[in-house]
Amino acid sequence: MPQSLARLHIHLVFSTKNREPIITDTVRNALHAYMATVLQNLGCTPVLINSVEDHTHLLFDLARTISISQVVEDVKKSSSKWIKTQGPEFTAFAWQSGYGAFAVSESNVETVRQYIANQREHHHRKTFQEEYRAFLQRHNVVFDERYVWD
Repeated sequence: MPQSLARLHIHLVFSTKNREPIITDTVRNALHAYMATVLQNLGCTPVLINSVEDHTHLLFDLARTISISQVVEDVKKSSSKWIKTQGPEFTAFAWQSGYGAFAVSESNVETVRQYIANQREHHHRKTFQEEYRAFLQRHNVVFDERYVWD
């Protein structure tokens, strides 16, 4: 086959270091826009980015020429540097070292998009840790609780 084609939807989830509630309304929208630009610069099409105080969700199409680990590294490193310039309350900002990346089928993109869009309401009922464990279990990801959190 002479042409390489791919369409891979990825739901990426990661937390602030120690789940610090530092993503405030004052930077939230600009942070999402910044992350979207980083994704676009990597050739990845952002679908939706949303966050609450201690973690973020990104739904995007993975470019066929880059690995998920490289996307995560670039998004986290760039956004961390950017947010530290947004005021003295952000100078110690850091993302957790790990992440969760989950494949999303074409038929489930809208469901995941809605889930990400409704993060505030969702987290009135469930903590980030409960949510993340549920993602890992739903996707049959084997994990050791001792090493999931930092």
